[in-house]
Amino acid sequence: MPIAIRAKPALTRRQWLVRSAATFAVAGFGGLARPYLSRAADRPLITSGIQSGDVSANSAVIWARADRAARMQVECSASEDFKSIIGTASADALPEADFTSKVLLDGLPPGQDIFYRVRFESEPGIAGEPQVGHFRTAPTARSNVSFAWSGDTTGQGWGIDESRGGMRTYRTMLDNRPDFFIHCGDHIYADCPVERELRLPDGGIWLNVITEEKSVVAQTLAQFRGNYKYNWLDQSFRAFHAAVPLFAQWDDHEVTNDWAPIGTADETGYAEDGSSHLVARARRAFHEFMPMRATPAQDGRIYRKIAYGPLLDVFMIDMRSYRDSTLNRRDDHSDTCILGAAQLAWLKRELVASDATWKVIAADMPIGLISEDAIALGDGPPERREHEIADLLSFMKRAGIRNTVWLTADMHYTAAHHYDPNRAIYQDFEPFWEFVSGPLHAGTWAPAPLDNTFGPKAMLQKGCSGENLAPCFGLQFFGRVDIDGKTEVMTVTLKDVDNRDLWSVDIEPRPDARPGQIMAQHI
Repeated sequence: MPIAIRAKPALTRRQWLVRSAATFAVAGFGGLARPYLSRAADRPLITSGIQSGDVSANSAVIWARADRAARMQVECSASEDFKSIIGTASADALPEADFTSKVLLDGLPPGQDIFYRVRFESEPGIAGEPQVGHFRTAPTARSNVSFAWSGDTTGQGWGIDESRGGMRTYRTMLDNRPDFFIHCGDHIYADCPVERELRLPDGGIWLNVITEEKSVVAQTLAQFRGNYKYNWLDQSFRAFHAAVPLFAQWDDHEVTNDWAPIGTADETGYAEDGSSHLVARARRAFHEFMPMRATPAQDGRIYRKIAYGPLLDVFMIDMRSYRDSTLNRRDDHSDTCILGAAQLAWLKRELVASDATWKVIAADMPIGLISEDAIALGDGPPERREHEIADLLSFMKRAGIRNTVWLTADMHYTAAHHYDPNRAIYQDFEPFWEFVSGPLHAGTWAPAPLDNTFGPKAMLQKGCSGENLAPCFGLQFFGRVDIDGKTEVMTVTLKDVDNRDLWSVDIEPRPDARPGQIMAQHI
């Protein structure tokens, strides 16, 4: 039977005429193989590629963007030749969402490669060329899982230089064929315009592709949208997202550097509650361009759990939207937070409820790297935002939650950190790993100092000796995680743009210490 589809209802003909001054009707599906009409100028085009996201055992979100008001048509199959169609879906692409559109495919078979085709129709029988994408649904049995993570795209003015291969790290990650990809934030640098030419330290010239919207600091909704559209101009970026599902979170540069919910400098003005119009526009553009499933509350929430089979739960947290509005300074004694009470309570509940062997916490910022924008203040007992992290780590110890691994980006270099209470000032937690990787396509920086609050030890740090080193010098990074379906061992490998393995570790899973789980094991 066809799979169930959740999608927005089609507009009526009257609504379509009012909104876009064009006729509209939904054609019968199954017409992707029929000849296209010769009216090429009337065919709506896919302008920014296609992508899938938030894939689970039975569902996935499909996203695309059209060049005009149209109806997105999606069909999927378990075979690349599309001889057997297992489901169809459709949704509107309208001007108010910049012609982006997404649907949730539901009822898919677990642990299977799924191929999907997307096209847009403007009128019955007038359709553009389809594009084909791929994702793999999560398994329901214990089986191998492989995924990648990184962050930081198009930062510090380093845009698309086609003569240097564009965004090469995306091509390298595609060659690794991960089941999915976690982008830990800074999908765009809305506050970093791209200029035509940048001079390199070796005397060379970096030649950027430029667009009007990416040539200024983003303030309008159109400019934020233009930052996302800019990335889609890159061939490797498009190929990667068509083939690998995206699990997306955000950090600061989707809005502006080091932003906070209240108090962000905003020349465009504030709402009555003091919230920034700039942040509201940036959040809207982020949700329009990310293949994320909507939260039940429809409140624009980004934090969520994505279950990927019995061996893995991924907890996508948001360390930006609920934080205090101050810089992270020791001499400031005001109330502080980086997760917020509601998100912290949610994370604790979901960790307790998780039956997965591994609990990956995908964070947009690291724990132990000293930064005025992040958590760590320097050596000493927990202060300010560190109190939330101490509370969470102690809770996990008391609840017997084991096999947690933190993944993040943000720092523009790659590192492996092992946290151990025996090295720490604060000792009420169990040892854990944190891995940092990035940038994907941005300036590279020097490693930052660690503090001893939670006892981190750097097992690897690789960056540059200065700051803002261009991507063409090869210090662009991502991480790969492999979980063995039989042994359940997690292997984490830090890699560079040329696919070199820089460092790797095998992490053995520890038996769950939660009382209910221990009782079940003895029974």
